[in-house]
Amino acid sequence: MHLTQKERYLLEDQKSHEELCIKKYTNYAAQAHDPALKQLFQTHAQHEQHHLDSINQILSGTVPSVSQGQQGQQAQQGGQAQQGMQSQQQNQQGQQGNQAMMQAGQTGMTNQNDKDLCQDLLATEKYISGTYDTAIFEFRDANIRQVLNHIQKEEQQHGEDIFNYMQSHGMYNPQ
Repeated sequence: MHLTQKERYLLEDQKSHEELCIKKYTNYAAQAHDPALKQLFQTHAQHEQHHLDSINQILSGTVPSVSQGQQGQQAQQGGQAQQGMQSQQQNQQGQQGNQAMMQAGQTGMTNQNDKDLCQDLLATEKYISGTYDTAIFEFRDANIRQVLNHIQKEEQQHGEDIFNYMQSHGMYNPQ
């Protein structure tokens, strides 16, 4: 497989984006106060590592298989859904505790820190999804476009996961 200079440049950009996502998710998992949010960030960091591995494979001349990754992702998403239900129950309890703290006149700094981390990662995911959109249209090889599209869908899922977390914790109101 021969990549054009433009395709190689686009992949190098995506590679640097994935490396940044891995760093952010890993660092933010260490900073997050909510255990459910820590877990979400750790899971996303693992996905971002898979994305980086796929980009590196393409750069080295190999097109990774998307079907195996999709099956693994579906299994992970099923597990995440179960974790999501459990964390939602914990979140409701946490929200009640946060409300009690605020009613007592205390600030919810833990909640604000987690909100800031989520806002940054949501903005990052929005940006990265857009860069994949551009890259997809620039590749000649349909198999590479399929891999990039698969990664983009996972990036969008990450954004949705963060959005849902934020909305369920009163951190994001789309109205």
